Amino acid sequence: MIEQLQHYKNASKRLVLLDYDGTLVNLSSLPSQANPTQQTIKVLKQLTEKVQTKTIVITGRSHIDIEHFIGHLPIDIIAEHGAMAKDHTGWKKRINDSLWKSEVAPVMDSITAICPKSFVEQKSFSLAWHYRNADEETGYLYSRKLIDKLEGIVQLNNLKIIDGNKVVEIISKETSKGIATKDLVEQGNYDWIICIGDDKTDEDMFECLLSHKNALTIKVGEGNILAKYRMKSVEEVLLFLEQL
Repeated sequence: MIEQLQHYKNASKRLVLLDYDGTLVNLSSLPSQANPTQQTIKVLKQLTEKVQTKTIVITGRSHIDIEHFIGHLPIDIIAEHGAMAKDHTGWKKRINDSLWKSEVAPVMDSITAICPKSFVEQKSFSLAWHYRNADEETGYLYSRKLIDKLEGIVQLNNLKIIDGNKVVEIISKETSKGIATKDLVEQGNYDWIICIGDDKTDEDMFECLLSHKNALTIKVGEGNILAKYRMKSVEEVLLFLEQL
């Protein structure tokens, strides 16, 4: 990793892509409680001040949530898996497709009613059913039932199911962190890229960067990966970012 840091420091135009939950902050039982620590805020501020470095937080969070957490920082954000983006001019839609929610929401609500401590999160362009607080075995069982119930709706509406870390999310097939990453790379002509994430949605970014010889991809935590390196925890990520 020392050699990779040297490549970063020698680069003339850099891109740093950072997931939020599980990467910059530890996972929380409730999405609303995942506030950034002082260390996270400090690291992000320092990265935004680096010359010839573009730092972007790219998250599945709703743009309202992530704005609440880090919107006060002078940092670009891509939210809702790529559906919303913020730069110095404010938030903009990258897609305009959420009419399918009226079909998906009742199905999620029916599972929520029989799975204690599960809940539905409404985002502008997706719906997410969380079972992190439910009994582990029960939550997983009902997540499989939910996926089965949604298969038909998903196929008819050009949607996809994100089977994430104790969350099942429905979103347009035209939206992903991978697509957003591809757009950034094509537009920016960067000579060094660092991409860090912890969940299945971040694999789309890693896959997009597989053929990029000057990309350093890092998976946080366990699980199958397309990333070149692995880190164990949020704390390790923050220490690494401080070195940048």
